[in-house]
Amino acid sequence: MTTAQRDVDAALRLDRLERAHRASAATVRRTPLLTSASFSERCGGAVALKAECLQRTGSFKLRGALAKLRTIGRRAPGVVAGSAGNHAQSLAYAARHHGLSCEVFMPLDAAVSKLEAVRAFGATVHQHGASVDECVALARERAQAAGLVFVHPFDDVEVVAGQAGVGIELAQEVERLGQVIVPVGGGGLASGVALAVKQARPDVRVIGVQARACAPVARSRHPRATPPLSTRTIADGIAIKRPGELTLPLLERWLDDVVTVDDEQIAEAMILLLERSKLLVEGAGAVALAALLTGAAAPVSSHTTVAILSGGNVDVGLLASIAAHQETRAGRRSRLFTRVDDQPGGLAGLLAAVAAARANVIAVEHVRDGVSRAVRETGIELIVETRGSAHQEQLLAALHEAGYEVELAG
Repeated sequence: MTTAQRDVDAALRLDRLERAHRASAATVRRTPLLTSASFSERCGGAVALKAECLQRTGSFKLRGALAKLRTIGRRAPGVVAGSAGNHAQSLAYAARHHGLSCEVFMPLDAAVSKLEAVRAFGATVHQHGASVDECVALARERAQAAGLVFVHPFDDVEVVAGQAGVGIELAQEVERLGQVIVPVGGGGLASGVALAVKQARPDVRVIGVQARACAPVARSRHPRATPPLSTRTIADGIAIKRPGELTLPLLERWLDDVVTVDDEQIAEAMILLLERSKLLVEGAGAVALAALLTGAAAPVSSHTTVAILSGGNVDVGLLASIAAHQETRAGRRSRLFTRVDDQPGGLAGLLAAVAAARANVIAVEHVRDGVSRAVRETGIELIVETRGSAHQEQLLAALHEAGYEVELAG
């Protein structure tokens, strides 16, 4: 073991992690641990949810930001960071708490809600770059040019120590803790949680989860199970091309396994959390539950498995798009195309047939161009609401029985 590795191990001993956790207690919320009979039954074991989505600033990131800024104090002229949003919000909040100026670099396609939240905490926002990696590089350059303190979103010992607070709370609160499922992006949260849990409760398994489109750690462990690396995912908070020089060895050493989930599975977990638990969780925050729901990770028999919901800062527009997509997949919203006689009463007959099947019409459009139809016909596109796949099939059968040739789109 090198001297640098020994220094890291010393800095991340359990007693030091607990000290950092206590130092933040006045500002950081001890987020709730929620049991869920619905998810436990569906996953086949006792499942609980660690709701870091209810943390101040909407994510676990505040823990690491506060821990880092305590080492800086007020001697620095200010701080700067690169982030997709959650680290930016938390650093801005922590900097205001410590009386420091704050600048953040965020990607060009960063969620509007996250941009506005960062500005609301008093930080200066620079929108540049197509990824978090590019923003981190720009923040480093700005720190050198302006004499600011660069605060890395994950590759920093103090940041990791702060994020370990999530694991400390789990080790203290869950008597029969058997397994922790944690999102993995840059690795700050996952390594911190694993360090805290494994040192306090060595028998507990810690499983990391990545978005399949951007899963560098999973690729290194299971190269045949993951596609070529990308950063296009609804889990933007963990869309990191590579964990840090500090966190990657920690992940390799402390995590029991790393699994992946795709965007469809993440979206379903987000909607289920909203419907069943009334929790608004972003894509990165939902990957742990998605892993359990899909069987990528299985609950531990006779013990509790905790899924960490790491953040809740989701753009409203994205949420609406995901909700509509999931409604379509579940058969609760359908786009239908058919043809009716192009004369008075032609459309009325179709709508009467839909109403008789107890479906609800959301939108109607006449389509006369670009479709195959007889001269005295018009195409009709309907968007309808149904009560699920079975009701959708009943509607289609009723329309066919009424004489309409119906095509189901999407």
